[in-house]
Amino acid sequence: MEIAIRKFQEVDIPYKVKWINDDNNNKYLHYDLPLREDKTLQWFKSLEGRNDRVDYTITHAGEPAGLIGLLNIDLNSKEAEFYICLGGEKFKGKGIAKVATDLIIKKAYKEIGLYMIYLYTEVDNVRAQKLFEKSGFGKDRLLRNHLSYDGKYIDRYVYNLDIENYIRNVGGSKIGFS
Repeated sequence: MEIAIRKFQEVDIPYKVKWINDDNNNKYLHYDLPLREDKTLQWFKSLEGRNDRVDYTITHAGEPAGLIGLLNIDLNSKEAEFYICLGGEKFKGKGIAKVATDLIIKKAYKEIGLYMIYLYTEVDNVRAQKLFEKSGFGKDRLLRNHLSYDGKYIDRYVYNLDIENYIRNVGGSKIGFS
């Protein structure tokens, strides 16, 4: 199974718009929907020169399959917030997200020098929680009414990953860099 992550590029914008506008993907996302290609292009251009985030496209056998990245990168505290979104249903349930997560964790450590990755996930997003736990993230705590979206308050969990511990215990895996 050929899975890689590469820097998000302008040619990926139509994929991002399609995937984020898909109701199967956006149930737990808090975007101003629907996404539009022109606005997403503006967003993409606004990323140039920023060092507080990295965005990648997940590929499966060379085909764009999803999005993954790190937000709020803090080089002082050596931590960042993780996100992932697989594209169409044909990419789900095949282990693609797990491999891509492993790849970005290793990049976070070796290329950016991070020691901790955290993420937020809604209490009801059990599928994502299973991925995060399989990938070595630990559920830290429940945040009640953490987010207000579409007139509702949302409870979310915070998950954390100690990257050095992860590298020590999983780093010998045969999953490489691309």
